[in-house]
Amino acid sequence: TRFSLAYLAFFGFMNVYALRVNLSVAILSMVNSTYMASHNNSNISGDVCPSSHAHKTLETGEFNWDAHKRSLVLGAFFYGYILTQLPGGYLASRFGGKWLFGGGVLCTSVLTLLTPVAARTSFALLIVVRVLEGIGEGVTFPAMHAMWGSWAPPVDRSRLVSVTYAGSQFGTVVAQPISGILCASTFLGGWPSVFYVFGSLGVLWCIVWFIFAHSTPDKHPRISPAELHFIQSNVEPPYTTTSTILVLTLHLSDDSRLPMLLSVPWWEIATSKRVWAISIAHFCNNWGFYTLLTCLPTYLKDVLKFDIQQDGFMSALPYLVMWITINLFGLLADYLRQHNILNTTQTRKTMNAIGLSFPFCCSGFVQLVTLGCNKAAAISMICLATAFSGAAFSGFNTNHVDIGSRYAGILMGITNTWATIPGFAGPAVVGLLTEHNVSKDQWQIVFYISAAVYLFGVVAYTLLGTGKEQPWNKRNKMEEIG
Repeated sequence: TRFSLAYLAFFGFMNVYALRVNLSVAILSMVNSTYMASHNNSNISGDVCPSSHAHKTLETGEFNWDAHKRSLVLGAFFYGYILTQLPGGYLASRFGGKWLFGGGVLCTSVLTLLTPVAARTSFALLIVVRVLEGIGEGVTFPAMHAMWGSWAPPVDRSRLVSVTYAGSQFGTVVAQPISGILCASTFLGGWPSVFYVFGSLGVLWCIVWFIFAHSTPDKHPRISPAELHFIQSNVEPPYTTTSTILVLTLHLSDDSRLPMLLSVPWWEIATSKRVWAISIAHFCNNWGFYTLLTCLPTYLKDVLKFDIQQDGFMSALPYLVMWITINLFGLLADYLRQHNILNTTQTRKTMNAIGLSFPFCCSGFVQLVTLGCNKAAAISMICLATAFSGAAFSGFNTNHVDIGSRYAGILMGITNTWATIPGFAGPAVVGLLTEHNVSKDQWQIVFYISAAVYLFGVVAYTLLGTGKEQPWNKRNKMEEIG
């Protein structure tokens, strides 16, 4: 049953990321390229690659947005996304991750369906819609982590978490090429069909999720007694909340109960160097990831000169590779722990080092400058970087449940709050560097910045991280007596 939940959540995160990234491709058809080139004072350098016969310059977009406005549109989602990370973890613990996760995806799906109307009404309304979409999706990762805090026994933890969040990459794989095809077609008006198709798929998934998902194992009507016992005997029970406090009931006699009020250990969590280790690694990983996610289609179009349909497929390739490696590294991590080859701390640090150091030392982020206009080589190097970055999902991204399973949703909310900053900071940096000079040299600066951030994440997590359960996660001794 726990693996059924993982695959159901996999398709949920496929929708989450399809709803998030479709704009990165659609915006290339939405924007009037001729207007943008003539009004942003940019210098289209000779350092860009020559256009191939297959390349089509999009000049028919209906919106006259310069590079600054385009970066605002791409980054607006994350301004909302950052607001609901911590509340999402808390609310998932109080009301259950099922309803919060499903509700977040449903909200984003409906707003995605309204995106074409918003864009054609006003630029400001589009920004508002994208911010609201971010608010809706902001609860999804903390909500799912809260569920895994109840569902994931240590022996299966890497696989379950990796399978679930691999849906993010698969959603990107699906959304980007399909978005390119839809934009190049006349179906439902071209680019608006991108939002209609993925918004509708999101709503359909929500219906299935609400029917079959359950926040905790004991609430699942079809789980076997053996599996329920296995999970409950290996996983700390999550805390439950009434208002803003945790209520633990102690059975002191057959007919008397003494309620004990225990606050969530906010200070211990906030000052824990283990939580800060995850936060730093999460931030550094997302800087490179979001740089690719939101800006790779633009790089392929403006510098490497792919056309819109090629752009969608080329943008998706790195995430196809990453989707595969996330699952493989998840299996490897659990194998290493089950066979006592590495302990939990060593496993997390090893996977994190692989996941963050390869994009730095041997990936496209550093090597693109040497590749000239060899498009196949450039895409191959980016794929190599994302392939190894899949290991990080068995590193820092699973570590929340290791150190504090009872507060896993809140921990994910904390670290993902920091990790959301690159979502709007990354596109802003790209816009700043390329607005007035579109060239390989300027884009190389973008990649070098990502490499430096990755390196910092490797060092910080190696020094501060751990796989050991923290004292503030363990049950109160009086609860054990109860």
